[in-house]
Amino acid sequence: MTFALRSLSQNESRIVLALSEQGRREVERREIARLLGANLQAADQVIRSLRRKGWLERASWGRYLLIPPNQGPEALGESNLLALASRIADPYYIGYGTAAAHYGFTTQTRNVIWVATTQHKRSRRVQDTEVRIVNPPPKKFFGFGPVDVLGYPVVMSDREKTVIDCIDRPDLAGGIGESAHILATASRRFDWQKIADYLERIGSPSLVRQFGWLADHANADMPQDIRAKLLKHVDRSVSSFLGPKKQVRGGIGYNATWRITINVARDELQSSHGLGRKQTAKRNH
Repeated sequence: MTFALRSLSQNESRIVLALSEQGRREVERREIARLLGANLQAADQVIRSLRRKGWLERASWGRYLLIPPNQGPEALGESNLLALASRIADPYYIGYGTAAAHYGFTTQTRNVIWVATTQHKRSRRVQDTEVRIVNPPPKKFFGFGPVDVLGYPVVMSDREKTVIDCIDRPDLAGGIGESAHILATASRRFDWQKIADYLERIGSPSLVRQFGWLADHANADMPQDIRAKLLKHVDRSVSSFLGPKKQVRGGIGYNATWRITINVARDELQSSHGLGRKQTAKRNH
């Protein structure tokens, strides 16, 4: 096996080959010393060199991630940062705008990785990217599972929960306009029953109203039984808002169906209007 672009010394090759042959993606400092048959100081020298050449990235104190040889230098991109960020907390899930970008629901450039966890952790930087910690209430900490990111298992919110989270916290998704765009783009691939179940589990009439209005705004293909189920959760006695409670100039105003006031300018939501409508192929005549 040859390693173009990232040449290795004999000791470095021993580590990379051993981990690759075992299908390993993580390794501890002491294990590297054991594989080398050397002390920790000698292992640290090899680790520093492998990190400099782009073969290892530090995940936490004394633990490292291997960049697989078949992925090459391009593996040192955003996806690898997700694998590194995933080691910060446990339990956790990567969500909000970060998950939306992973699923292709948004084209916005992300310079922040959002990690939701029940643990109280400080935000930190991974390479040149900021990792910010979110502590959602326990009733909202669900709807996630493992996804494969360049060979690394990373826990991420699923498509439906990602959209709901982005509507619930538009500040973590690029703003209300971008959250609307995310819903509209994702709605063509929704499991609508899962959407209804998730919203019912969270138990927020305001969030149901926001989701329902945005789905109508996007002309999403929501099944009638799901729509009827969501409308049952709309409390008629409590006012709700999309956007700030204080009236904004050019705001869309009150919607009687979902009983919600849209304090968002039409221009901000223009890109998502009708975007959820399924595209039909044109016939050739």
